[in-house]
Amino acid sequence: MTPLLQVNDLKKHFLVRAGALFGAARVRAVDGVSFEIQRGETLALVGESGCGKSTVGRAILRLFDITAGQVVLDGCRIDDLSAGALRPLRRRVQVVFQDPFSSLNPRMRVRDIIAEPMRSFGLAKSAAEIDARVGDLLDKVRLPREAAGRWPHEFSGGQRQRIGIARALAAEPDLIVCDEAVSALDVSVKAQIVNLLHDLQQELGLSLLFISHDLAIVEHMTHRVAVMYLGKIVELAPKREVFAAPKHPYTQALLSAVPVPVPGASRQRIVLKGDVPSPVNPPNGCRFHTRCPYAFDRCRREEPQLRLATRNHFAACHLHDLPASQNPLAAQAD
Repeated sequence: MTPLLQVNDLKKHFLVRAGALFGAARVRAVDGVSFEIQRGETLALVGESGCGKSTVGRAILRLFDITAGQVVLDGCRIDDLSAGALRPLRRRVQVVFQDPFSSLNPRMRVRDIIAEPMRSFGLAKSAAEIDARVGDLLDKVRLPREAAGRWPHEFSGGQRQRIGIARALAAEPDLIVCDEAVSALDVSVKAQIVNLLHDLQQELGLSLLFISHDLAIVEHMTHRVAVMYLGKIVELAPKREVFAAPKHPYTQALLSAVPVPVPGASRQRIVLKGDVPSPVNPPNGCRFHTRCPYAFDRCRREEPQLRLATRNHFAACHLHDLPASQNPLAAQAD
């Protein structure tokens, strides 16, 4: 089966001024990322702030041109299309942004915000049809129909995010990029929005790219998890395998920071030393070796490739080339 979305060796480098003496520098925000998303699947893209996960989402949406690589939607390469050729395909990939207030036009009523994609893509022929579809979409996101006549500032953060989801659904997309879609919301509201997205996915057969740094939310939301560090994917596997037996030291450290839901239970916290290196000048070899508690000489010389560590579980780590008795991750998985 052809995946709905394929991302092949995606790179996005930004040129920035490094000062009068040094001229311009190149920020390697995304530096060789590959993954695919099947129809009806949720892939979570996780990692610390600044790892490049939101840049991946924006590259897929063609909010800017990429440096290298390919983005393929349903068998059609879209990263090299002109604006005119891309326009009919934009309907199929929509986005829910992080800030539910700044992503809504404060000068437009909710009806017009939700109706805008219908008008842009010719999905409704009359005002009556637009009104009917807006009402249906408000029902789907569990807002009252009278909300259509109100302004964005009259709603809470969670309600505004529901409006953003309704706007994304108005284009009848195949894929929705959720870029930190719940990170700005209260804890109880987060759960409501996550449940809403899950229900909509089941009802409409949507695919989701769920970009987040909150692994507690990801555990309840996704089918597979891709972990990013400094512009690269370091682990990719089904959700259960990642949470039960992580195959990369960075993933292990991230999971150790997730609160344990069982009262009185504890988890050994792994505190990473040092800071994340600059994407302008990433380390040689494995990019994580400067903070990895298990790094050895090969890690400093040779960059690991993302490859199978176990069945359906990919990791970019030299530890998996060691005998099992010398691999600390294998010992902990046992």
